[in-house]
Amino acid sequence: MADAFCSDCKRHTEVVFDHSAGDTVCSECGLVLESHSIDETSEWRTFANESGDNDPVRVGGPTNPLLADGGLSTVIAKPNGASGEFLSSSLGRWQNRGSNPDRGLILAFKTIATMSDRLGLVATIKDRANEIYKKVEDQKSSRGRNQDALLAACLYIACRQEDKPRTVKEICSVANGATKKEIGRAKEYIVKQLGLETGQSVEMGTIHAGDFMRRFCSNLGMNNQAVKAAQEAVQKSEEFDIRRSPISIAAAVIYIITQLSDDKKPLRDISVATGVAEGTIRNSYKDLYPHVSKIIPNWYAKEEDLKNLCSP
Repeated sequence: MADAFCSDCKRHTEVVFDHSAGDTVCSECGLVLESHSIDETSEWRTFANESGDNDPVRVGGPTNPLLADGGLSTVIAKPNGASGEFLSSSLGRWQNRGSNPDRGLILAFKTIATMSDRLGLVATIKDRANEIYKKVEDQKSSRGRNQDALLAACLYIACRQEDKPRTVKEICSVANGATKKEIGRAKEYIVKQLGLETGQSVEMGTIHAGDFMRRFCSNLGMNNQAVKAAQEAVQKSEEFDIRRSPISIAAAVIYIITQLSDDKKPLRDISVATGVAEGTIRNSYKDLYPHVSKIIPNWYAKEEDLKNLCSP
C-alpha cells in the first residue's frame, strides 16, 4: 500500500488500489480518492519457456524505422489444429510468394541481434550496427560479398563508435565462420562506402588498452585489487611511447600484475583470455619492462617486489 492525502481525514493515509474497478480508496474512511485510473503496467507476463504458441499478449513489437513498413506488417502463422488448416496454410504460402522488400533486412537484423546476444552487447550497439548495414544496403553495391563478414564488420564498427570496442577475434568467434581477413576486408569496404555517402571520413573512435582491461581481468577471475591496479597501470603506460597494439599492452600489463600477486596466472591462460599470442605478450612485456617502476602503482607493489620480476 502507498500513502496519499485524504480530503475527509485531512491527512496522509494509506490507500488501497482496487485494480478490477480502477479505484484508489482510503483505508481508514473508505473515500474513493481516484476512480477509473489507467493501469500502465504490462498486460501479461510472458516467460520464454512457457509461451510456446499460446502467447496471450495482444500487442505487437516496437516499430522499426529502418524497415519500409515500420516492422508492423502482418505475418500469417502456421496452423495448429485441423480446423482451418487448409485456409491458413494456403494464405501462408501466398504470403511467402509475395515479394517483401524488407525480407533481406529482417534476416540481417536477426543475425546481428544473435551475434550481439552472444557477445553480451547492449541494445544501442545492436541498433547502431543495424543502421550501418541499412546505409550500406541502400547503396546496392554489396552483392556478391560475404554476408556474414559484412554483418560482423558492421557490429565491429558499431562497437568502436559506441566506445565499447571488441577485438576482431571476439567478433570472429560469433561471425558464423567468417575469417578475420574477410571481416577486415568488409570493414574497409564499409568505411569506404560510408565515406562516399557522407563525403567525409567515418569516425571510428580511438581504441585504448583500458577499454579491454576489465573484461580481460574478468575472464581470468582476478580480484578487485588486481583489477584496479591493472587499470591504473594501463593508464600510466599511455604516457610512454610503447609501439604496440592496445590489446597487446593490456595483455602484458595483466601478465605483470598477476606475477606481482599471490595468484599468479600462467602465460597460456592470459593468452586464451585476451586472444593475444604468447609470443606477442612476451614482446610487449619486454617493451614495458623498463618502465615498470613508473607504471605499477606504489600501493600495489614495492621496489623489492618489482626487482623479483623475471627479466625479459
